[in-house]
Amino acid sequence: MMDTIRNKPVLAIILVSYLMIVLDVSIVITGLPKIRDELGLSSTSLSWVQSAYTLAFGGFLLLGARAGDILGRRRMFLAGLGLFTLTSVFIGFAQTPAWLLASRAVQGLGAAILAPSTLALLTTNFDEGPERIRAIGYYGAVAGIGGSLGLVLGGLLADLISWRAGFFINLPLGLVLMAAARRHLKETARHAGQFDLAGALASTFGMTIFVYGVVRAAATGWSDRTTLSALAAGLVLLAVFVLNEWRAAQPIMPLRLFHNRERNGAYAARALFLGAMIGFWFFVSQFLQGVLGYSAFEAGLAFLPATLTNFGAALMVPKLSHRFGHWRVLPAALAIALLGMAWLSLANAGSSYPLDVALPMILIGVGQGGALSTLTVAGVSGVAAEDAGAASGIVNVAHQLGNSLGLSVLVVVFAAGGAGAEEARVQLAQRVAAALTGSSVMLALALLVVYMFILRPCMVRESLGT
Repeated sequence: MMDTIRNKPVLAIILVSYLMIVLDVSIVITGLPKIRDELGLSSTSLSWVQSAYTLAFGGFLLLGARAGDILGRRRMFLAGLGLFTLTSVFIGFAQTPAWLLASRAVQGLGAAILAPSTLALLTTNFDEGPERIRAIGYYGAVAGIGGSLGLVLGGLLADLISWRAGFFINLPLGLVLMAAARRHLKETARHAGQFDLAGALASTFGMTIFVYGVVRAAATGWSDRTTLSALAAGLVLLAVFVLNEWRAAQPIMPLRLFHNRERNGAYAARALFLGAMIGFWFFVSQFLQGVLGYSAFEAGLAFLPATLTNFGAALMVPKLSHRFGHWRVLPAALAIALLGMAWLSLANAGSSYPLDVALPMILIGVGQGGALSTLTVAGVSGVAAEDAGAASGIVNVAHQLGNSLGLSVLVVVFAAGGAGAEEARVQLAQRVAAALTGSSVMLALALLVVYMFILRPCMVRESLGT
């Protein structure tokens, strides 16, 4: 099918750059135990390897999109790609936890600049119609393929070379992409506008400090003075962010987008869903290696039942949504994911992979593939044309911040599990089971939100014929 697309070099540049972003979310998952052992991270602080990236990514994503509008998408594409590539090298050379986490945060900033430009360049370089639909189809497929490839590739490199190799490969790839972008990408028109830097900083630091407080509670308890101070400071900064968006002339997150009941439900459900799913990837990788004794590469392969069914279900969603409506497909997908997660949470130190892990993974994969795109549709439902970009940005912010906040909560649940277990392997199994139970609760809440804010109103409208 790709032979029907005329501008192949541009498509290749965009797809490979987006693949880099997707890979660096998943490539670290199967290498987490080795990162923990080599740099001396605790089980709770290990979550920051993922959260430092996703918090910066989500916090600066809307600002990155605005920068592309004002300064030009090609310019911001090159700036984001350059920063992403450079910090990948710094991550590869990290010798201390602080070095690693700071570099991951800056890498997330690079991704926040790069990601909006990839989709914008896709729409500006391909005419509306079949060609653009095919190009966007390839773009969407990269997310599913990249997630699976990152898990397997990260495990393979961690076993054969080092977890660091997964970041070093971004250097030659990034340099080639920047050279190709300079040759093949055309600059987009610039638009007058203002940067809402205050909003971006308040939201990013507010959420980061709040997540720090939650993660710290896993080690020190909820009565710790520093924990309470961090939670309070985070909430204050988030309140400042909301006030800033209300008063800003050109806010990065227009508050009028939250006047729609269905969209609000979609944002909340997406954050809960992604919080549950990051727990699945993060903790099951440790279960496979620390309890079942798999190597990092074997753990990556062990995720294939989830990643392959995820990809297959995602391909079926457009047809199912056309026939039944996205508001019916969405709760069905969430219910399937909930069933799989609840089943997987029963895994213990005596579990077998085929029955206790692989089979529930299939359900989780089907649920994830069915839920993400339908949540996206609901998140931009009824948006005016001038707010389409901002609404899409909020969907992505809910995605990244759901990852960060969800993982921080599950780390607390994980730390509280395994009490009384003497053997380390048994304790890890019990802690992972507790975390996956927490993921199940998040999915149940997401399903409840979808029913209250999306399914029930749509059923009412259908019954009234409106």
